[in-house]
Amino acid sequence: MTSTSRTLGLAVAQLGPIHLSDTREKVVGRLVEMLREAHSRGAQFVTFPELALTTFFPRYWMEDAQAHARFFEKSMPGPATQPLFDEARRLGVGFYIGYAELTLEGRSFNTAVIVGRDGSVIGKYRKIHLPGHADHRPDAPFQHLEKKYFEIGDQGFRVFDADGTRMGMCLCNDRRWPETYRVLALQSAEVVVLGYNTPSFNINWNEPAHLRTHSHLLSVQAGAYQNCLWVAAAAKCGSEDGHHMIGSSVIVAPTGEIVARTLSEEDEVICVRADLALGDNFREHIFNFAKHRRPEHYGLIVERTGAGEPL
Repeated sequence: MTSTSRTLGLAVAQLGPIHLSDTREKVVGRLVEMLREAHSRGAQFVTFPELALTTFFPRYWMEDAQAHARFFEKSMPGPATQPLFDEARRLGVGFYIGYAELTLEGRSFNTAVIVGRDGSVIGKYRKIHLPGHADHRPDAPFQHLEKKYFEIGDQGFRVFDADGTRMGMCLCNDRRWPETYRVLALQSAEVVVLGYNTPSFNINWNEPAHLRTHSHLLSVQAGAYQNCLWVAAAAKCGSEDGHHMIGSSVIVAPTGEIVARTLSEEDEVICVRADLALGDNFREHIFNFAKHRRPEHYGLIVERTGAGEPL
C-alpha cells in the first residue's frame, strides 16, 4: 500500500526556565518570538509546553487562593496572552499551549488548548493522570502538589480537527500511560501534541537522573509506534530558581523514530515536515485495529484500577 503524501509543518517550542520573578508579559514575549521562528522555518503548527506561562508552581506549598491569584488563568486568551493569539492569526500558524485554568465556578485544572491558524480555540483538554500528592511535605527537597491544586480532568481524551489534521492532546504524566494514546488512536488521531514539566530529581526514591529522560523518550516513542501517530512533546526545562527539569523535547514519527530533538535546556525550536500518511502502512498491516484487536480479552483494563489476583 502506497499512501499519498499529506504533510504538516510541525514544530515544538521548548521553553527554558521561568522563574518566580518572571512576568506573564515577559514569558508571552518569548513565546511570540519562538512562534515567529517556527513560522520562518515552515511550521504550520507549534507545540508549547505544559504550564507554559509560569514557573512550575506545584513545587511550592501555598494557600489555594494565593495560587489562583498568581498562577491561574481565568480566560484563554486573556489580557496577557492575547498577543500570542494575535500573532498566530497574523502568521497563520496554529498552536498548543498548557496553562493553569480557573473556571468561573472556581474549579481548577491543568489545561491545554489547541488554537487554529485563525487564532480561535479549537479544543480544550484537562489533565487526567495527575501525579504527585496533596499533603504538605515540608521536609522534601521540593513538592509535587498537582493533586492539591488541580482537579482530575473531566472532558476525557478527544480528537479535534485542527485545520485539516486530526489532533489529540495530553499533558506530561499522561504521556506515560498507554491508554492515553490508544484512546486517541481509536478516534483516528494522526498527531498527538503534549507539553511537560518533568523534574530531574525524583522525591520518592533515588532514581538516577538519566532514567528520567530515558523513560520520557521510551513513553513517547512507544505511544507513537503502537498507535501509528506523530507525537510532538515540548518541555519546560532547565533550572527554575534552583529546581531542575529535564529537556529532550522531541518530535517522533509513527515509526517510533525520533526525527527531531532539542539539544539545550533553553528556549529552542525544532521543526519537521511531517508526512501524515506515514502511519498508513502501520495502520493497515501491523496495528490494524479493526482486524487484530481483541477487546473481549482486555476487560481488566477498565474493570480494575490497581493490580489484583490472577483470574
